[in-house]
Amino acid sequence: MNQRTTLITGATQGLGRGLALALAAQGGTLLLHGRDRTRLDTVAAEVRAAAPGTTVRTYLADLADLDQVHAMAARIRAAEPRLDGLINNAVAGGGADPLRRELSRQGHELRFAVNHLAPYALTRDLLPLLLSSAPSRVVNVASIGQEAVDFDNVMLERDYEGLRAYCRSKLALIMATFHLAAELEGTGVTVNTLHPAHLMDTDGVREYGLTPVTTVDEGVRPTLRLLTDPALASTTGRYFDQFTDTRAHEQAYDVQARERLMRLTDALVGRAA
Repeated sequence: MNQRTTLITGATQGLGRGLALALAAQGGTLLLHGRDRTRLDTVAAEVRAAAPGTTVRTYLADLADLDQVHAMAARIRAAEPRLDGLINNAVAGGGADPLRRELSRQGHELRFAVNHLAPYALTRDLLPLLLSSAPSRVVNVASIGQEAVDFDNVMLERDYEGLRAYCRSKLALIMATFHLAAELEGTGVTVNTLHPAHLMDTDGVREYGLTPVTTVDEGVRPTLRLLTDPALASTTGRYFDQFTDTRAHEQAYDVQARERLMRLTDALVGRAA
């Protein structure tokens, strides 16, 4: 493990911070992403203090702006010689005002943009590095909260509600996981997704008005397992409920729906067909 380089998005708090501290204890190089420079520097200092032998570098970007996502990926490709693991953890939750529909920099519904478009765009942009570093792993942090994507109302311009937007965006992320895993079969790059734990003690859970019922550590352990467990070296295209390989929402297995979503996604992130 001491030669591995891992990128964690949303590393400044909650699960991302927990993952950074846990991975730092194993050595290697950690690339920590955040959208607030002060918080990013604070967690980087905390990780360095906890594990002085671990190399820590930081990358700043607002994942609600796809231009910043692409720019960060370009900086990583230019600066980093390898990338063994990518944990797409950054998240926009249900929001403090669940009935207030918010938009990304490009005008997309915010949860769909941050929870689905951004991790897909980042993974796509970092594929050259992941492929050259193979075997490598991508872990997408999803949720047990999933709701079918309505292709006639993808951006929830009608009937908006924050938790609904969150659940649809997380299912979109799972569908993208399955799509990428199939595409990358045999390359040495695996792509899996999971529900890390139920209602962890995070700002996002509290912001929405929910009461946390589990600790962040309960989400850290199953997430790191997907990243590091040798027994899962060839496992790809799977959804886990913590440690259990299980089925996601049925729409994730609808090939036509998945292809329709990915055509839309590729167009929105600026990827040529």
